[in-house]
Amino acid sequence: MDNPLVLLETTAGDILLELFLDKAPLAAANFLQYVDEGFYKNTLFHRVIKGFMIQGGGLTLRLEEKPTRPPIANEAANGLKNTRGSLAMARAADPHSAAAQFFINTADNPELDFSAADVEGFGYCVFGAVTDGMDVVEKIEKAKVRAAGEHEALPVDSVLILGASRFE
Repeated sequence: MDNPLVLLETTAGDILLELFLDKAPLAAANFLQYVDEGFYKNTLFHRVIKGFMIQGGGLTLRLEEKPTRPPIANEAANGLKNTRGSLAMARAADPHSAAAQFFINTADNPELDFSAADVEGFGYCVFGAVTDGMDVVEKIEKAKVRAAGEHEALPVDSVLILGASRFE
């Protein structure tokens, strides 16, 4: 079975993602369901940290969190690593709290990898990778950021996900 591709259309350009349905079936299927529902349309990249990652997929232009389905189990022990260009599930402190938000690593981030089945070591589940458009990811990463309420690294000029769709 071929891994599905998803096209993220953003105000900074297009990013093509390959989803590793074989290695992270829950996370990849969860992401695809959000894609198919049109959930990511008009959501922001709301957390951009140079030399680390860009995060998006859950907040509107008004910084309102979109309602999600229940969180999924964390598959970070799947052997995939948080390397530059990898796609991972964002989550809160609870290792099993990922729902719709995701991030793209802009550097190798081994500290985010699974190391133990406990709160400190669980890590962040990689479930895909950028196959085209890393230049767009780098452009987003270079955005000037500001603090706004609880958001410490919000791009000054909003970077919007215009849509996400399966790419055939």
